[in-house]
Amino acid sequence: MTHTLLSFGHGYSARELTKHLLPQGWRVIGTTRTSEKAGELAASGVEPLIWPDSDMSAAIEAADHILISAGPDGDGDPTLNLLRDQITRKSSNLKWAGYLSTTGVYGNFDGAWVDEMTPLNPTTKRGQLRKAAEEDWSSVAGLPLHIFRLAGIYGPGRGPFAKVRSGTARRVIKEGQVFSRIHVEDIAQILWASIQRPNPGTAYNMCDDDPAPPQDVIAHAATLLAMPVPPATAFEDAEFTPMARSFYAENKKVRNDRIKTELGVELIHPTYREGLQSLLDQMA
Repeated sequence: MTHTLLSFGHGYSARELTKHLLPQGWRVIGTTRTSEKAGELAASGVEPLIWPDSDMSAAIEAADHILISAGPDGDGDPTLNLLRDQITRKSSNLKWAGYLSTTGVYGNFDGAWVDEMTPLNPTTKRGQLRKAAEEDWSSVAGLPLHIFRLAGIYGPGRGPFAKVRSGTARRVIKEGQVFSRIHVEDIAQILWASIQRPNPGTAYNMCDDDPAPPQDVIAHAATLLAMPVPPATAFEDAEFTPMARSFYAENKKVRNDRIKTELGVELIHPTYREGLQSLLDQMA
């Protein structure tokens, strides 16, 4: 049987998942906003739809799996705002639905551990919008929904090496601050594992095994490049964009036990050390 994935906001993580699906004979339909990106999707084997300009009826009817990567805005979730009725009518015929959220929904825990059973208490606007979107998608009757809470994403084209090489990398020191992160290849393998073992109503944290201070990651990247470790800058003295500063407003360590025990996932990049080495090897 040929399966069809309809991917709303077919971006970085969804493209990596496609590498698992296409070799298995899947049909993948991905939405994007520009003709340029539509051409890139077509070249990779994905059927592009420029949305919200396109009629989604045929794609929704064809899909037996859906993935939602498009984020919410101040008006709520854009996919549900426009397509709730169509998705609701289709929901009972879907085998799997995945929503990509963020670990920001947990809020601040001053460096303590959180897991999927931790009450959600986001303190940033971005986290609050994601929590509302999770609730909105969970309210769609009959939808076989799986929620994936992603830590900071890195991978090819998204890593610290370019900044280290250009001399713009900063080792910002904020006492006790840690961040969880996840390599895009592990995001894809977790999604693929869930598709093969659906368990609607479940949330999964997507992160590696080592929540680490950001300055350690920068220092390790410089060491791998055999370049000087960038000097340290106190958090109080560092200049940030409002979004960058908001990341430092919350501090927690995120557990990932559920992806291992329920989905049988063995991380390809269990810490940033393996992940950065892999990126460096690919660049070479």
